[in-house]
Amino acid sequence: MRHTACGGAIASALACGVATRDHHCHIGCAALQGTWYEIAKFPNRFQRKCVANTRAHYLAQTDGSVQVLNSCTTANGSTIDALGLAKQVGPATSPKLQVRFAPAWLGWLPQVWGDYWVIDLDAEYQLAAVSDAKREYLWVLSRTPRVPAKTYDGLIERLKAQGFDVQQLELTQQP
Repeated sequence: MRHTACGGAIASALACGVATRDHHCHIGCAALQGTWYEIAKFPNRFQRKCVANTRAHYLAQTDGSVQVLNSCTTANGSTIDALGLAKQVGPATSPKLQVRFAPAWLGWLPQVWGDYWVIDLDAEYQLAAVSDAKREYLWVLSRTPRVPAKTYDGLIERLKAQGFDVQQLELTQQP
């Protein structure tokens, strides 16, 4: 999940179970803080060197933004880290976030910010799906490195119902 982020302004806990294209999750920072493991993703250019142990750690900042530390293991066993910043777009319960991994001094440029939308979240805040406005990217994230098959399959069915080509998902190797 390198170059992705999750979080938002400090707000109430998440308030949804399943999101659809028309009914998005209502999120706040509290339930998203901590570590999330990438379970699967659509292949993308900025994660091409990541082969395993892809995860993100989210930490709320005093200004309402969220520090994002994404990391993964490469084929030669080294670790790649990417430090970024996320900010919520819209009201405090919005599932829409923007993230940047460019240096802070470039933060004024709109093109350094990427969309990051929480499109599905289970009632226990343990499994999430994240995409973008154009639906070019998709990540399945979990609080644990492994997800029960029935739980994962349920999410996949919901993503299919939202029109995602889930055949593009690549499973991520986790410890």
